[in-house]
Order: sequence, then C-alpha cells, then structure tokens
Amino acid sequence: MADPETKTAVEWLVSVAPDPEACRWEWERNPLGVALLPAGRRWDVLILPGELGQATLDVLNLLLARPGPVLADFGDSRLGFFVPPGTASRWLGTGVRGAGRGTWIVVPYPGRSTGGVRWLVLPDGQGTLTDPAVLELAMHEAAARVLAEEGRKS
Repeated sequence: MADPETKTAVEWLVSVAPDPEACRWEWERNPLGVALLPAGRRWDVLILPGELGQATLDVLNLLLARPGPVLADFGDSRLGFFVPPGTASRWLGTGVRGAGRGTWIVVPYPGRSTGGVRWLVLPDGQGTLTDPAVLELAMHEAAARVLAEEGRKS
C-alpha cells in the first residue's frame, strides 16, 4: 500500500491522463514502471542539459523550501522541471527544450525506481510547481557555477 504522500502524488499526476484508470494500470503492469502523460494541462516541463540541470536544482534547493517536481532521465543527461502550463510556449533559452500542450512526457510511478527515468523531486500532490522566474534566476546562477568549475579544471 502506498503512503499518503505517494497516493496524493499519483492522483495529481493521473488527473491529466485521458484515462486515469488506464494510467494506473500501465504503472502497475508495465515492466518499466512508466506511463505517458500529456503536458500542458496542469504543468509544462522545461528540459535542461544534465550538468546545468543538476546545478540549477542545487540552487533551487537553496532558494526554496521545496521546488516543483523534477525528473531525470537515464544517466542524468537531462533534467525536467515542472512549471506552470503555458511556460514552454513562451520560454526562450538556448539549450532548453519545452514540453507543453500537444506533447507527452514519460513519467515514472512516484517513489519507484525505473530503468529510464526517475524523480529527483517527487510531486507533492498539491500542484506545487517551480516558478519560471525563479527557475530562470537559478539557471543563471547555475550556469555561472558550471563555468567557474570548468575554469578550475583547465
């Protein structure tokens, strides 16, 4: 039986699915433990390259009590930050991809390990998302940190 926080996160995530029961079924029976969910309804996802994404998450953890949900792909080569719907269509930024209305995201069951994608920050089930303005500031700080680190290695 899932703990209450996981159950709330699951309910929030499946609320965007065209068929919530089919989504739950997919999570339970798919050996990969993932389901496809549409972006653009309750959230968009901004996808950053791994090194910048991890540094951005580090900065967000310093700035916020709890950032919005964050996904990482296999090998942490990309991180996806959940932001308010509509953000992806307005976002301008080199190297940042947006998933909004009309796109689908591979989403693992909250709290379970999968082979391809995992949660770095679980959804809280209350709809907490990362504010795009705060994310942008964190990205600027993170980029400066990444560049400084690369300078030390040279």
